[in-house]
Amino acid sequence: MTDPVRDPGPPVHPHAPEAPRDRFGRKLILRYTANERTNHWLIAITFVLLALSGLALFHPAFSPLYAVLGGGPWTRILHPFIGLLMFFCFFVFAIHMWRNNLMTKNDYQWLRQINDVLNNREEKLPEVGKYNAGQKLLFYVLILCMLGLLVSGLVMWREYFSFYFPIWAVRAASLLHAVCAFVLICAIIVHIYAAIWVKGSIGAMVRGTVTWGWAWKHHRAWFRAVRKESAGK
Repeated sequence: MTDPVRDPGPPVHPHAPEAPRDRFGRKLILRYTANERTNHWLIAITFVLLALSGLALFHPAFSPLYAVLGGGPWTRILHPFIGLLMFFCFFVFAIHMWRNNLMTKNDYQWLRQINDVLNNREEKLPEVGKYNAGQKLLFYVLILCMLGLLVSGLVMWREYFSFYFPIWAVRAASLLHAVCAFVLICAIIVHIYAAIWVKGSIGAMVRGTVTWGWAWKHHRAWFRAVRKESAGK
């Protein structure tokens, strides 16, 4: 089987800059820009704050979590505003990442070979773009949950909007909000587990770069596309 050392893709333009290297001398390729990483971590931080404060609001058993946002009154004030911030950051993220998350025939084949995925037999899988089918499905789940949380949250927001709706609508919104929050928390747990499982994923979102070997192994179609783009410069 070929590898990015023996088969690096199209020849690079002679005036193109040399690929950066890590401290071990391995060539690096940019996966996430500084703006993308900043937005990702803003979403992550606001999500944690919302999950913890939301649990405090959901049931008295979680009341110690009110301390995360400074107590009960501050939690009720800040929770919806932080929610708006998270939605705005995710909206920017979704618009920017939408094209890379469109499903392709290779993605459907990837899903049909889920046993190979779970057993880490990546050499048997079709070539993957910037995101695999699992990441793309997670992306769509996040979009649905975020929209559900936004709409239900606005209906429930007593200070500004809830008095415009009948009580049954507010109660239905409360149920929808809880369901969407639960699904979102489960989805993020899966996301974190996958990032830990695929070594190098967390580092990519911290430093912004991955090695050629990592890109070749996990996202070969994306690696080829980036190398082709570099060769054309």
